[in-house]
Amino acid sequence: MRTAMKWLVRMLLALIALIAVLLLVVKLRYGGGRSDFPDRSGAPTLPASALEVVAELPTPPGNIAVSAEGRVFVSLHPEARPSQTLVELVNGHARPWPSAEAQARFTDVLGIRIDSQNRLWTLDNGGHGVKPVKLTAFDVASGALLREIVFERAVAGLGSHYNDLQISSDGSSVYIADASFFGLKPALVVVDVASGQARRLLEGHPSVVAEKYIPVVQGRKMEAFGLVAIRPGVDSIALSRDDQWLYYAPISNNHLYRVRTADLRNPALSAAQLAGQVETLAPKTMSDGLTSDDQGRIYLSDLEHSAIVRYAPETGALETLIKTERLRWPDGFSFGPEGWLYVTGSSLHQVIGLPPSSVGAHAPYPVFRFQPGASAAAGH
Repeated sequence: MRTAMKWLVRMLLALIALIAVLLLVVKLRYGGGRSDFPDRSGAPTLPASALEVVAELPTPPGNIAVSAEGRVFVSLHPEARPSQTLVELVNGHARPWPSAEAQARFTDVLGIRIDSQNRLWTLDNGGHGVKPVKLTAFDVASGALLREIVFERAVAGLGSHYNDLQISSDGSSVYIADASFFGLKPALVVVDVASGQARRLLEGHPSVVAEKYIPVVQGRKMEAFGLVAIRPGVDSIALSRDDQWLYYAPISNNHLYRVRTADLRNPALSAAQLAGQVETLAPKTMSDGLTSDDQGRIYLSDLEHSAIVRYAPETGALETLIKTERLRWPDGFSFGPEGWLYVTGSSLHQVIGLPPSSVGAHAPYPVFRFQPGASAAAGH
């Protein structure tokens, strides 16, 4: 009896030691970092009342795409495990789109965009690459499936996180941000729509790798369970309206970057040559969503300070447009008709690492729009 008890104690101690080692490995790989990211927001030029509520949802929205006719489509953020994935907002209510039955074809859709051919593109990360990663296009008018590209494991493997996308004006090229939250191999991905071929670019380049900051959002330090810091690699991207530049950055990086789309599409460039074409721009906010306007300005969210800022490439200046606690983790952007800029708040600080009951406790989750005093084609 005494021998058996000693054996059980040793086994228990060994198990505790193994768990401690595993937790240490997780902490070293995914945790730690600073929580003093510079505050680059300022006094807002618009009042909080400039935000107009489009809809209030029972679960957090992710990204948003508004058609030229003013139809509003929203992905429901996968982190909240919603019963639906892609919805259209009709008179303030969320309706599954293109149908309730079609929701079964999705795993984790976050990025959505509408191109100039009136196709709504969805980017399904397959649950961090556990399931197939897919790029799908639907006809906005009819909801019909038009195109689906399933990525090979070589470009969208386990641990990838295809987070956001942009489509060229002619619809021939798609640019994707692979945040690679668990895989820690972030990259940009360029897809030729006609052939379906995709290439991973700039993997491991400083412009796509997260700097070691821990976001602090409305008082919560975003390190789940004290082990995993919420800092994905390259997260959101924006095309200039003339299609010449792709702007991008990880959430926790100090700078916004850009590279010419012609260089991204040029397979003759070596990895080193392409890296040499990346431009480091002015310091930015702790950002998530990005978009652009016809004047070449870039709009960035500031999730730590519940703000939306605008960057002017010609001056390098950041202007704070709106700053209010109503913006809970400002995330996705889309211009709509008549100069409206739509924005979602994913409220991830009220979801990640918390029990499912937290989603209901912090509902409703608004989708906003406001007039930034700019023009831009709808859809992205």
